[in-house]
Amino acid sequence: MSIHSSGNALVVPADEAETVGLADGGAFRLLADGGATDHALGVNRLSLETGADGARPHYHARSSEMFYVLHGAARFLLGERLVTVDGGGLVVVPPGLPHAFGAAPGATTDLLVVTAPGIERFGYFRRLGRIARGEEAFEGLLPEQERYDVHFVDDALWRSDRAR
Repeated sequence: MSIHSSGNALVVPADEAETVGLADGGAFRLLADGGATDHALGVNRLSLETGADGARPHYHARSSEMFYVLHGAARFLLGERLVTVDGGGLVVVPPGLPHAFGAAPGATTDLLVVTAPGIERFGYFRRLGRIARGEEAFEGLLPEQERYDVHFVDDALWRSDRAR
C-alpha cells in the first residue's frame, strides 16, 4: 500500500487502504496509523454485520477514542452505562474509561474510529482479524496490551447485554 504525503498532509486513496476481513463479513479499513501522522492520531473504519461484536471491554491509558457512527446503530459500554447510538451519532471515550462496542442487536453498523494521540495499532487490528477468523488465539494478544495501549478488562454488564 502506498500512502502519498503532500506537504504535511496525509492522503490515503480509498483503493489503497488495507482491509482486514473479519469472520462474520465485517472488516477493518486501516486508514492512518499513528506513525503516519507523527502520532497525532490514528484512524480506521470498522464495518460490523448484524449484532456482531466490535471490541471486548478495554480501556486506553494514553489515548482518547472517538467513534462516529456512519450508518446503522452501535451498542456501547461506557464505564457502567450501556447506550445505543444511531447513524450520525458520536461517542468520545477519554483515557482510562472502560468501554466496549459492537453492532446493536438486529442492526449492522459502520464506524469511523479516531484515536488521539495516535498509537501504532495496525498490527493489533491485523491480529484481531486473525483472532476473529479463528487463525490465532485471543490469549496471544494479552502480552501486547501495553504496546498497543489496549488494556482488557472483564465486565459482567457487557457480557450480559451481548448474551441477549
